[in-house]
Amino acid sequence: MLRTHLSAASIIKTDKYYLNILLHRRSIMANKEQKKAVVAGLVEVLKDVQGIYFVDFAKIASKETNEIRKEFKNINSRMLVSKNTLILLALKELGIEMPAEKISGQTAMVLAGDDATAPAKIIKKVFDKTGCLGLKAALIEGQLYDGKQLNLVASLPSRADLMAGILGSLQSPASGIVGSINAVIRDLASLIEEVAKKKAA
Repeated sequence: MLRTHLSAASIIKTDKYYLNILLHRRSIMANKEQKKAVVAGLVEVLKDVQGIYFVDFAKIASKETNEIRKEFKNINSRMLVSKNTLILLALKELGIEMPAEKISGQTAMVLAGDDATAPAKIIKKVFDKTGCLGLKAALIEGQLYDGKQLNLVASLPSRADLMAGILGSLQSPASGIVGSINAVIRDLASLIEEVAKKKAA
């Protein structure tokens, strides 16, 4: 009887062992599906973004985080947190090769809105003031910038500045051309008037 009891106990133990393996495998499969869903979501979010900033998210209090998020929201940008491995997978799917060491540790992404360079100015302001939100890397319109280039990135002209510069450069020659045309018309009118006077005489 004892041998039979032990045999039954052994069977139960074996069943539990295989059940745990099955549950573990299902858990792994579920996690894989969840990760795939997160990566797909990141791809959808990142595919049309002109500027992505990877910043150090450590040592930032929740109150400060909320204030920083508001600042980004005011410039039509937003801050997003996800696992580095999933971020790298999403970037890879978009054809962007990002060195893993660039975004190691606690990382948040700042996604630029209409102006690809505007978030850099907020990141620099916060970093200069608190030492937090350090830039790890930035992807701006396909160009990769190192975290050490924060000052350079923050000094890049905004979209509004670029448009104003282009408009100004276009307006200057245009006004010159218009002035020249007006001068020619005036000269031509004077010439016609002089010719008419001579014929009348």
